[in-house]
Amino acid sequence: MARGTRRRGARPGGSCGRPPGTIGPVELLPRPRREITPGAVHVPDWLGPEEQRALVEACRGWRGYRATRLPGGGVMSVRTVCLGWQWLPYRYSRTREDGSPVQPFPEWLADLGRRALAEANGRPADDYHPDVALVNYYDATAKMGMHQDKDERSPDPVVSLSLGDSCVFRFGNTEHRNRPYTDVELQSGDLFVFGGPARLAFHGVQKTLPGTADPALGLTGRLNLTLRVSGLAR
Repeated sequence: MARGTRRRGARPGGSCGRPPGTIGPVELLPRPRREITPGAVHVPDWLGPEEQRALVEACRGWRGYRATRLPGGGVMSVRTVCLGWQWLPYRYSRTREDGSPVQPFPEWLADLGRRALAEANGRPADDYHPDVALVNYYDATAKMGMHQDKDERSPDPVVSLSLGDSCVFRFGNTEHRNRPYTDVELQSGDLFVFGGPARLAFHGVQKTLPGTADPALGLTGRLNLTLRVSGLAR
């Protein structure tokens, strides 16, 4: 599985890794794995092309993507489908908004989460048992405001996998939505894990970068899978 190397072609210029105004083939330069802050690790190109395609097909098979309506009346610009538990602002439920059961969380996805966490932490993660996934679809204009993932009752890490178009991901601090924060370009196949002292850090997606996905992936837009441990009774 190739890791740490940019594999794709043209993408818009800007502040995320190449000079403004530059369009054309991207050099095969390594993108180093790095710890953004203690407990938060970015592993570029962790998923190879075949695993990415398989995950995209799995995401297409999960039905019921919808834009979440927030208590204040606003509607999120991403469309979401949940596995295992349904996220309803700001709690989890065993049923969807229409009363239908939540789609099951597959064991193969839990295995992938353990493998991802082991890769990020450099040690086995056999005791990691994610039971909920939020699968978010971003079109060209979708974004997500700075927020904390704090509706779970477990302090176990969040595992995030990116597919399709790149995005500018902002990872901040645990106190508020303002600086200090770090902007990270997440590309297709990238892994991002945050736990420990970074588990409740504010984070969000500032923008998506349309047209940056490998055409062979067959995906327009961006998919993001976040795996969590709910800490709720089954």
